[in-house]
Amino acid sequence: MPIPRGNRWPAVLPVLALAVGLVGWLRGWHLGADSAVYRAGALTLLKGEPLYSVDLTTLPDWVRLPFTYTPAAALAFVPLAVVPAGLVWGVLAVLSVVAVTVVLAVVSRPSGAWLTAGTALVLVLEPVWKTLVLGQINLILMALVVLDALVLSARGSRAGGVLIGVASAVKLTPLIFVPYLFFTGRWKDGLRALGTFAGLEAVMFAVAPGDSVQYWTKAAFDPDRVGSVHWIFNQSLNGLVNRASALAPWSTDVAIAVGAVLAVPAVWLVVRYHRRGEPVEALLVTAFYGLLLSPVSWSHHWVWAIPLVALLLRTGRRWWAAAAVALFASQIVMLVPNGGNQEFSWGLGWDVLGNAYVLAAAAGIVGLAARERRMLASVERPGLAK
Repeated sequence: MPIPRGNRWPAVLPVLALAVGLVGWLRGWHLGADSAVYRAGALTLLKGEPLYSVDLTTLPDWVRLPFTYTPAAALAFVPLAVVPAGLVWGVLAVLSVVAVTVVLAVVSRPSGAWLTAGTALVLVLEPVWKTLVLGQINLILMALVVLDALVLSARGSRAGGVLIGVASAVKLTPLIFVPYLFFTGRWKDGLRALGTFAGLEAVMFAVAPGDSVQYWTKAAFDPDRVGSVHWIFNQSLNGLVNRASALAPWSTDVAIAVGAVLAVPAVWLVVRYHRRGEPVEALLVTAFYGLLLSPVSWSHHWVWAIPLVALLLRTGRRWWAAAAVALFASQIVMLVPNGGNQEFSWGLGWDVLGNAYVLAAAAGIVGLAARERRMLASVERPGLAK
């Protein structure tokens, strides 16, 4: 990892996270509902019980959530089965803090105390602290993608694409980075990513055929299984349209159509940035487009705010960095009235605030594409840019 040798600063926050985890375990705190589900999925797989039943017998009594991940995810979570139930959150918290440090180190290359300070500061962003509180794996998956796309693949490593394939096998949303590899001309890496993903899922057809069939024929295509798609915390195009239409049956079709339209400027930007030698920009456009396109993008999935802020600061765009921090640290999705059917009667003001992440990402993609178009026009016909 690109962290200076002999420097102990980057280890400070992981140690603190482990300390909190240990205290929580010893005192019996109920930390990390999602991390409890991960461990329950691993235990369920090991016991040979159905992964996608309504109630998992391996869940602690204070959690009532289904296992919504791929069968390969349950296999990936098997190491958590040997961790005491109350300590799982602490283990994932440590890995998540390390993941943040790795992402910042790759994207902005700070060192020592600055790297630790940056890691601490981004914890105020709503997607980040919520990921940590829930015991989610968003930060870990983001680190895998960043390492693959910006380190391994960028250096022409024969392992390029593998980490993206692993991340996709655990959670389907990182699959958006496979076409990113193709569009940036890294066909071998893209094929390796697909091969890794398919290989891990094929292993699960051999290990747990019933669960694999259940997932790939039903569970994977049921967004309602993970929660109400119209809830404010689903910051995707699908969530926005379902809120605006009060769950009209055509909502998802409209969201897909809008996503298809946005694909044009998004892909164009990715190709432009890559050819210009701006790989972080290309990766971030892909990430935020993927968040818009996914049927469900919970607000804690938007951890890509971290490399966005890091990039803006590194390139001297301080006001834009401040705007991004203000958006994701504002906790706006926590403050807008939500739950039940409240989203259906917001009105224009609440609609804008309640869809803040979606509108900001969509506006960003369109705005950047328009800016690139003006730059291209100025090169083709000097004088027009003014």
